[in-house]
Amino acid sequence: MRTRLVSTRVIIMASLCFLASMKLEAKTVDPYKVLGVDKNASQREIQKAFHKLSLQYHPDKNKAKSAQEKFAQINNAYDILSDEEKRKNYDMYGDVNGNPGFPGGHPGYQGGHPGFQGGHPGGRGGYTYFTESGPGQSHFNFKSGGDWQGGSKSFSFSSGGSGGSNSFGFGLDDIFGSIFGGGAGSQFGGFGSSANTEGTSTASPQRLTSINSRIYKKEIENAGMTWILLSYRPKSASKNIQYFESTVEEVASTLQGAVKVGSINCDKEVSLCKELGMYSQNAPRIFVLSYKENEIGSLVEYSGHLAAKNLKAFVQEHLPRFSKRTNLNNLDQFSTTAKLPRVLLLSTKKDTPVIWRVLSGLFHKRIIFSDAQVDDVSDLRIKSLGVDALPSIVGWLPNGEKRVLKTGISVKDLKSAVLDLSKILDSFVEASKKEASAQAKKAQTDPDDGRVPLLSQSNFEALCGAKAPVCIIGAFRSSKAREKLESILTLVSQKSLSRRPNGGSSSSRDSISYALLDAAKHQSFLKAFDKTGYKSSDKLLIAYKPRRGKYSVYRDEMTIEEVENFVASVLSGDIPFRETSGKAVL
Repeated sequence: MRTRLVSTRVIIMASLCFLASMKLEAKTVDPYKVLGVDKNASQREIQKAFHKLSLQYHPDKNKAKSAQEKFAQINNAYDILSDEEKRKNYDMYGDVNGNPGFPGGHPGYQGGHPGFQGGHPGGRGGYTYFTESGPGQSHFNFKSGGDWQGGSKSFSFSSGGSGGSNSFGFGLDDIFGSIFGGGAGSQFGGFGSSANTEGTSTASPQRLTSINSRIYKKEIENAGMTWILLSYRPKSASKNIQYFESTVEEVASTLQGAVKVGSINCDKEVSLCKELGMYSQNAPRIFVLSYKENEIGSLVEYSGHLAAKNLKAFVQEHLPRFSKRTNLNNLDQFSTTAKLPRVLLLSTKKDTPVIWRVLSGLFHKRIIFSDAQVDDVSDLRIKSLGVDALPSIVGWLPNGEKRVLKTGISVKDLKSAVLDLSKILDSFVEASKKEASAQAKKAQTDPDDGRVPLLSQSNFEALCGAKAPVCIIGAFRSSKAREKLESILTLVSQKSLSRRPNGGSSSSRDSISYALLDAAKHQSFLKAFDKTGYKSSDKLLIAYKPRRGKYSVYRDEMTIEEVENFVASVLSGDIPFRETSGKAVL
């Protein structure tokens, strides 16, 4: 047994000596020179230099053959200089572990190893060196007594991938695991091993939400919230991921309530990273879920200088833009009917405020957003809305009813403002739902209340559905036209024999119902009668026979007498009817 152990020890010593002799030929570099900074450079200067170079030589962007090697040098240089302890040891001894080197210098390396300015006191530098390492490299450290004093020395060689096997046909885990037992940390006869994590770093973001496919589909995709996503691969990510993470967190902290942040481990979520086009080969990558172009959202990669100020500007540029900019001369459009409730922000801002853009994303499927610049709250158009202080939010229910939701908005910070205003908008959405439900019930239970109803999805079947022999539809494009049509049709509908009770069971061929229609909002419906949708008409009447799919149009002067004559002609059959070009569906 002793003979086997001695033989094994000899084999290992021979292997180590061979590896050491091979490593002595390795190219050495000065981390300060690699990053191009002075020895007195601050951490901020080191970070700036590192990120400028890492973006320049990132293998995913730089296809030069030397880019990967240079990128590895940059990462290792930053690994040393970003760690105060390693930097201090390097400056004093030329070794990140603080080893003073070989007494008197190793033969052939008098005055210190080439590429290092530090050395052993007395002007004779220690036998230490710094070499580049990249993804998949293994590092081997060992200690021994005798003439080799001064602590552990690091020998690096390519392991040929993450499996730990190298070009010599064996792995370090095999040597120290199967022979000595206990894995790489075992010691025998003065030998020890430790894995240097520079090449096989398991660095990963610690404070960012970990994103998987389920979370992405459920909470991120099409949710309307802007996300900053950091993709990385632990085995190839060096300590620079910590700076990526800190930069992302810094931006997120200044935009709390406007953005969320997360990280995706592309070694675990391979299919998700490839599906999203964010697979990371080496350095981490930053993506922003942008709603700048459409409501679906798309991932946009940030490739600029990795500084919080720059990244923040990029993120703000890609916040949702669902709010339509309008002016005070177009306020009439808000009093018309719509499928969803509407809200209008009145402020002194020349551009849509960030808060409003964020809210337009969060509520983009439930509310129609608009905003307008107001110079003076004393403007009569503003006062007519019931607004007495700025900024203010005015809302309109789908039936056109106006409500002042908030005036004189005071903002403490972005996060609290988004939260407070979200509560107001949530309440408005609920009020809209209740109003719509009440209107639908009213149309069914009390259709004959004297008012001409506004045609909507909820009452269309009762007014102009298959059971209605004839319905007179007053289509309008302005609030003034609506008022006139509503006034005339209300009077005409009260004439004897001209109107049947909505929802009634009358089978008379002369039965007729009346309704108003917002032409601006229901172009597709009007195209069933005319391919242009009557865009040139501010107001018109359509006599529609749903059962037969036929119609007749009146666009002449709108007076009570003329409209009554038109309706009478419809009932008497004196007006020709044409077939619709398609089914009229609201």
